[in-house]
Amino acid sequence: MPRRKTDEDLFKDSTMTFGEHLEELRVCLWRAILGIAIGFLFGIFAAETVVGWIQRPLEDALKTYRTAEAKEKIQKQIDQFVAAGYPADIAEEATDAKLLPKKYRFYPRELARVIGTTSAAHDSKSVPISPGEEAPSAAPEEKKNPFTAEELVEITLWQPVEEAEGVKATSLSMHEAFSVWVKAALLVGLVLSSPWVFYQIWSFVAAGLYSHEKQYVHIFLPISLGLFVAGAATVFLFVFAPVLEFLFMFNSMLKIDPDPRIEYWLSFVLILPLGFGISFQLPLVMLFLERIGIFTVQTYLSSWRMAVLVIFVLSMFLTPADPTSMILMAVPLCVLYFGGILMCKFMPRNRSPYDDLEEAG
Repeated sequence: MPRRKTDEDLFKDSTMTFGEHLEELRVCLWRAILGIAIGFLFGIFAAETVVGWIQRPLEDALKTYRTAEAKEKIQKQIDQFVAAGYPADIAEEATDAKLLPKKYRFYPRELARVIGTTSAAHDSKSVPISPGEEAPSAAPEEKKNPFTAEELVEITLWQPVEEAEGVKATSLSMHEAFSVWVKAALLVGLVLSSPWVFYQIWSFVAAGLYSHEKQYVHIFLPISLGLFVAGAATVFLFVFAPVLEFLFMFNSMLKIDPDPRIEYWLSFVLILPLGFGISFQLPLVMLFLERIGIFTVQTYLSSWRMAVLVIFVLSMFLTPADPTSMILMAVPLCVLYFGGILMCKFMPRNRSPYDDLEEAG
């Protein structure tokens, strides 16, 4: 029978005191902060582009809102437009061309003075003015008669939705734009340095593992980073549009004109992808808990109904106060839950030298 070694001989290379753990944590934190600082310096040069890119989902949602609002107004006044000579399907045509109508009122006499003709309101026909000539002075009676409300003429002007008011985020203070620029640079820095930060996190975790377990870091690090990027990408590709559409629906219902601030929107952009990225680490958490013996694959399978309930509750806290974002987070997490079960079942488990000695003993 082979002689059994002591734990001290077998695992002496992975043994660390509490003080050594704190020192390892300090080193990893400083390395991560240094990586973020270097990424921030690169992010300064891309901050302007990033701010424009971040605003795009909000601007698209505002354009859709303004277009739908304009279509509703046109439908209410369709008889007036048809009487003025517009086609009966003017609402659909304006929507397809993304044109917003806006009514203005003007004085014909003022327009006549500006373009250099006599007013039709005081003359049977307008008299054009040749280039270089001065417009005739107004008649004495015209000078005496001020403009009156009865003379106002209404006209509809059509404006592309891209040039309309209320389709861009606003700032309400002088320093807000600078604050947004700094946060955008920091966001770029976090994205660029995220592989390095994840590596430092896993390095600290590996410091407390046995020597035969440290190779898991090389497997889990790319998976963890990929899941985080997948969660953040899910927000930008599939979540922002329906969430904004849902929230703006209440503006339309309550007749409240939306005027979102860029500061609040940027905070929204930072928090939601972060929540999705962290929550998408679920398969790795499940694998870790299974590897250390807290749960088994059979436990995961038998408790899937409770797990789905917990996922929906956690999604409620990790997302803003709207059901759309909660559902859009919970559904992928439910899929990832069963993906985690597959990882626990099919990922190879490295045997511990201690287990070999136990079997030999």
